[in-house]
Amino acid sequence: MHPLIERYTLPEMGDLWTDQYKFQTWLQVEIAVCEAQAQLGRIPKEAVEIIKAKADFSVERILEIEAEVRHDVIAFLTNVNEYVGDAGRYIHLGMTSSDVLDTALSLQIVASHKLISTHVENLIQAIRYKAQEHRHTVMIGRSHGIHAEPMTFGFKLAGWLAEMQRHRERLCRIQDEIAVGQISGAVGTYANIDPEVEEIACQLLGLKPTLLLPR
Repeated sequence: MHPLIERYTLPEMGDLWTDQYKFQTWLQVEIAVCEAQAQLGRIPKEAVEIIKAKADFSVERILEIEAEVRHDVIAFLTNVNEYVGDAGRYIHLGMTSSDVLDTALSLQIVASHKLISTHVENLIQAIRYKAQEHRHTVMIGRSHGIHAEPMTFGFKLAGWLAEMQRHRERLCRIQDEIAVGQISGAVGTYANIDPEVEEIACQLLGLKPTLLLPR
């Protein structure tokens, strides 16, 4: 299940907002942070390889644990550690729940943005094709809800095309703004995690760090 209204949702968009996909992005964030910690020599590289090879989760099991511990991230980490074993002690090191939730949400939004952009581009091309096809197709114009001067259907479509091109530009403008991650530890102070971890992890995830501290 996903939180979107199913009858109005493209299946591929709905897939991006399921619990399965959400937890998959959580795992991506956790593994990226582990890789960053290993690059900086904070945790053993061998442990990261074990984590990458074994890390997994079960949505049903996470929800079962959450019903007991009443904390979604603890439930998730508990379940992941059931697969990973001893190397799991390095997962989430120095992090706080918001590091995972907010950064993973950015990944979901970025994936959704990419899907929307693809469909917008397909729609633009379809409208452009039809505008050319009907450039001489006469139709009655409308004004104030009634018939007005004649026009062509191609001309009407050209107006739709211009509008969709503006939408595409707006989507392009927000692309960088939504692709932001934060790995800054409890209350966001970096007291328990190096800002370099955030920078490396975000780079691995295709995101920008929040840049709260000078680089």
